[in-house]
Amino acid sequence: MRGWLQQAAGGLPRQFWFLWTGTLINRLGSFVVVYLAIYLTGQQHFSQSQAGLVLGAYGVGGAVGTMTGGVLTDRWGRRPTMLTAQFGAATLMVGLGLAQGFWQILLGALLLGAFAEGVRPAFQAMMVDVVPDSDRVRAYSLNYWAVNLGFASAAVLAGLAAQFDYLLLFLVDAGTTLVTAIISLIFLAETRPHRAPPAAGPRRGGPGLGTIFRDRTFMTFVALNFFIVLVIMQHLSAMPIAMSADGLSPATFGWVIAINGLMIVAGQLFVPKLIDGHDRSRVLALSTLIIGVGFGVNAFAGTAALYAVSVVIWTVGEMLQSPSNSALIAELSPAQLRGRYQGVNSLSWSAGAALAPIVGGFVQQHLGGTVLWLGCAAIGVLVAAGQIVSGPARERRAKALRERAPVHPVAVETVAAETVAPPVAVVLPPAGSAVPRQRRRRPPSGPGSGPRTSVPRGPNRAISDRADRVTRKGDNGPDV
Repeated sequence: MRGWLQQAAGGLPRQFWFLWTGTLINRLGSFVVVYLAIYLTGQQHFSQSQAGLVLGAYGVGGAVGTMTGGVLTDRWGRRPTMLTAQFGAATLMVGLGLAQGFWQILLGALLLGAFAEGVRPAFQAMMVDVVPDSDRVRAYSLNYWAVNLGFASAAVLAGLAAQFDYLLLFLVDAGTTLVTAIISLIFLAETRPHRAPPAAGPRRGGPGLGTIFRDRTFMTFVALNFFIVLVIMQHLSAMPIAMSADGLSPATFGWVIAINGLMIVAGQLFVPKLIDGHDRSRVLALSTLIIGVGFGVNAFAGTAALYAVSVVIWTVGEMLQSPSNSALIAELSPAQLRGRYQGVNSLSWSAGAALAPIVGGFVQQHLGGTVLWLGCAAIGVLVAAGQIVSGPARERRAKALRERAPVHPVAVETVAAETVAPPVAVVLPPAGSAVPRQRRRRPPSGPGSGPRTSVPRGPNRAISDRADRVTRKGDNGPDV
């Protein structure tokens, strides 16, 4: 067991564990997003369409927040962007809980979405900055595990809190967001890569968002992600409304949706080893197909047991999708535009979160739940096909970026220090004496024959890898 834990969680940088801890604490109190649809329809007596518009406003705010956060992450820095978004979200969470009436709540949701989702690009960019390429799938799985451990606990606890006072949902959520902001303030250091000084001559603008939107390979991937987000986000909008319509209580919804988090907590750390060596595009295609089928089961659900079966199925797909999805985004993002790329990727989630409740609420109210859930299944099939078709171009792009990436400078210097021989003193003859002619000797060959100043290739590359591990040893996380 100890060996498995070391393989799953050992050797990651210290700053990653601060990010991980903040994620866990924040998600333990993520009450509002889980129960907002029920709060709006049950406590505020909004219609399904009105509730969809409020949830959509949160998504629109999130879209603005992720784009703004992505630009600020690259220009201003990871740490100040995270702190501004986290402290702002904690304040606005309380404001939304105290808001009354449709327009106040709509505006509160819009502003909260901007700040709550604005932290995403900075968080993701910082994680990419501190975690080496070879450990990113493992790191994303661990972070995803923390997200869902908190989510599973929050779903149950929020269901109990909602029975006493809905305001508790907002206050607890704001409190955990504030604690996360304090952790970021005290323990997190800035990780934005240093930019090279501008060259002499007329100043020209660097690459920006236009560069990303012209990146067809990346934008195709973002578009596919957007459509599957439309399906996934129905579990926070259409699904709780459907369960309420079937006479199931908010507490029942909490226990059913907690299955998602519990499954991920129990099994997510095994996923990286399970998918290791498999074609990434096929893994993503299979995962989206399973997600579509899982939501399609809701067309036949009417009891808590069948809703639970649906959750089990689409959770398996989500577990397969998340680590491959996150690692691929990191590989497709050039270092100097990492925040913007993460922001545009987060935009697919924010835009999906904005449209999912609006479209889902409209279809649910006017065409019925069966049409909505079978439509989700159809989208899953189409996205799976898109992942297969677009996969080769993505892998070529990721390979090209890896080949252009600079070699770790410390590792190169360490190897050079080990392999370059010390200088040899040369004794000159006295002035005026003849310099004896020496026979030219053929340079010796074979092991130990002389200095090599280049980094070893092939099997000898292990020397460089060992040096790289030594240089990172001081930044490792806890020795699990």
